[in-house]
Amino acid sequence: MVSVAAGSAEERQAGSRRLREILLEVRPYGLQDVVAGVDSLLVEFDCLAVSHEQLAQTIRLAVAGLGLDGHQADGDFTQFVIPMVVNDEFAPDLGDVAAELGIRPEEVLGRLEASELSINLLASAMAPMMGTVQFPGQVSRCKEPRTNVASGSVMVAGTNAIIQPFPGPTGWKVIGRTPLTICDIHEDPATSYKPGDKVHFKVVPESEWALLEGQFLRAANARDVVDPSDEGTSHGAV
Repeated sequence: MVSVAAGSAEERQAGSRRLREILLEVRPYGLQDVVAGVDSLLVEFDCLAVSHEQLAQTIRLAVAGLGLDGHQADGDFTQFVIPMVVNDEFAPDLGDVAAELGIRPEEVLGRLEASELSINLLASAMAPMMGTVQFPGQVSRCKEPRTNVASGSVMVAGTNAIIQPFPGPTGWKVIGRTPLTICDIHEDPATSYKPGDKVHFKVVPESEWALLEGQFLRAANARDVVDPSDEGTSHGAV
């Protein structure tokens, strides 16, 4: 398990993403896989091919040579604006989240829309796990996980958000759903996002669902990026 020792949470997360890129580029002898966490990496290796000490030294040398700094400073990320629809069917946990945080459901959505989220990692089935939502506290997980949640479900836990790419189980709390397809095996690549990219959510009227349903998520144009102070901004996420 490898993590960046110093800096803010955002710096540790950015450093972790950069370290993953370095390891996949250098491919140290004996490396088998690199599994991303929020601000750490699980480095899997063949202990019969290389010792822990040898691999650790190789990683230190690679970082010293290629560096962790400046990767995100160059603006090497893509911005996405993701529309979401909120109704009783699509947001079964919105009321519970609001009650837990001590705010109104409208404020839960407002805080989500006002947050610029960074994709920290791609979880199971390429689900983008994002932080940090500007909630006044931590959101707990469901006491009883759901066995099947629809694709496109927008979910929160802690101060993180995630989107369900395909139907499946989850313990996260569901507060909306996007009509867009965020992962499509017929596209190349299957997702348009990567760790380090930035995301804004935009609540749109239910009447827009039919217009947007099934469209593949693509990067936002500059004019589409949400300014929380501009209520007239278009979601323009496709």
